[in-house]
Amino acid sequence: MKNDIFREITPLTQHDCFMIFSRTKSKFDFPLHYHEELELNLIINAPGAQRIVGDHIDTITDLELVLVGPNLNHGWFTHECKSKEITEVTIQFHKDLIDEKLLRKNQLRFMRSMFEGAANGILFSPETIKQLSPRLLTLNQKNGFDSVLELMSILHDLSLSRNMRTLSDSSFQKGLVNYNSRRIEKAFEYMNNNYDKEVNLGDIAKLTNMTEVSFSRFIKKCTGVSFIDSLNEIRLGHACRMLVNTRYSVSEISYKCGFHNISNFNRIFKKKKGCTPKGFRESLSGTRTFI
Repeated sequence: MKNDIFREITPLTQHDCFMIFSRTKSKFDFPLHYHEELELNLIINAPGAQRIVGDHIDTITDLELVLVGPNLNHGWFTHECKSKEITEVTIQFHKDLIDEKLLRKNQLRFMRSMFEGAANGILFSPETIKQLSPRLLTLNQKNGFDSVLELMSILHDLSLSRNMRTLSDSSFQKGLVNYNSRRIEKAFEYMNNNYDKEVNLGDIAKLTNMTEVSFSRFIKKCTGVSFIDSLNEIRLGHACRMLVNTRYSVSEISYKCGFHNISNFNRIFKKKKGCTPKGFRESLSGTRTFI
């Protein structure tokens, strides 16, 4: 059911190239979700866990590497997995990390094809995972431009690999909402740039040349949530990033992200994330690296 699917606003900003989240854990507890960014997910030592990508459900082996495209439902669940030391490396990057014009060059045609296939999720072969997992596991040890080059190289090698498999049925994506509306992009760009300020419905409606009533209906139809919920999700995404990367107090983060009432911030955060901001910060056992 769509209502059971969590729309994640990741901490990744337009100024980042990509984010790496590495951790060791004993279970999978993140809900079925989707987000705007592409995601490359490496999982080691979790045989018996369950993977859901789009309309495809399967039980995974001890090696798992999947590329998920923008706004495609996905999630991993403990299911029958008995392992207490699961290694997971998640890399998230914007769909425009590589310019569309560059992807049309002959040398990148395989990468372009792979990104198109990611719209339905791609599972890579065990042989490919064994070959590339050491590089994925050490990617967060590189810095700056070297890390960007290494990610590009990994993506290129993945695009040339054999026996990759598309997961979700191609017709499944056709039923999903199209998030590429220019009006929606303009609205979300404005909210992302002004999340720390007062943002009202009238400003957004004027920006998109719509009345307030029309825009309210429009954003609800496109995203499944209201204007204020969309704005709060963006603010929460930035709040999560600050909880991970800074030592600001919860109160400071609340105000820096546009929530001018700490009680309201705590209430909304717990409703959307299932825990308090303090609990979220304390639960992070892995390392996040933003490039």
